[in-house]
Amino acid sequence: MSSQLYIVIISALIFEFINGMRDSSNIVATMISSRAFSPRMALGMTAIAEFFGPFLFGITVAKTIGSDIVDSNLITLDVLLACLCGSIVWNMITWFFGIPSSSSHALIGGLIGATMVSVGWQSIKLEGLEKVLIALFTSPVIGFVIGFIVLRVIYFLSQNATPNINNFFRRGQFFTVIGLAFSHGTNDAQKTMGIITLSLIISGTQQEFTVPFWVILVSAGTMALGTSVGGWRLIRTLGGKFYKIRPVHSIATQLTSAVVILGGGWRMISLPPGSLPYRPAHYFRRVFTG
Repeated sequence: MSSQLYIVIISALIFEFINGMRDSSNIVATMISSRAFSPRMALGMTAIAEFFGPFLFGITVAKTIGSDIVDSNLITLDVLLACLCGSIVWNMITWFFGIPSSSSHALIGGLIGATMVSVGWQSIKLEGLEKVLIALFTSPVIGFVIGFIVLRVIYFLSQNATPNINNFFRRGQFFTVIGLAFSHGTNDAQKTMGIITLSLIISGTQQEFTVPFWVILVSAGTMALGTSVGGWRLIRTLGGKFYKIRPVHSIATQLTSAVVILGGGWRMISLPPGSLPYRPAHYFRRVFTG
């Protein structure tokens, strides 16, 4: 492998470490704020579950990142390096100021931006971009609806319960946080897998998009390591600056997030062409082509 390829791989792993450090806040903030688990125990459980996520639930998201958004035949390793540098800088800015943001869409935005500067819009696969846009705009709405329903159902089922029900909600978070961490590992670690595999194809190290086992292992391990460190600035933001979180809120939030993330990973990336009555890609193609 060339020195440039090594630089891209190392940059991708740096991105993954920061991603794990930042996104751990999404998982552990509510369970720490609700005093269900100590911070260290919460981060430890999350890191272990995130590590095993890609091995248990597959690597379909990596394929979307690495082969469905840009044409690998038209871009270079310089494009990937620019994409990673931009994503790392943005992640560090949002971490420093305690601003929750999506590392996934930062990486995809960096990839699209760097690709368009390098070779133009014709290298963008609009059908793949459509999947990303669908997830970007529908995930918050879907999460809101499912979260609302889940919490109302929990309230209904526990309306005659004693205050001891809070102990059940605290202990139950062990299972919901493991499920949420699995979903994060399945989804987030695969972004780096896709970029690294794409760099291997561009450099000629391999010919087709198949994620090597060592890429899965290193990416999952790096993300788990970043998670174990913990992004405390974001944990404080998510855990205490929106509203006072009770155990019932925490368990409902974790369950909802796990359902939405796993559902997106299994369903949205596998939408076949023509499955929607309105295709946003058609609009973007018209914009780019005039």
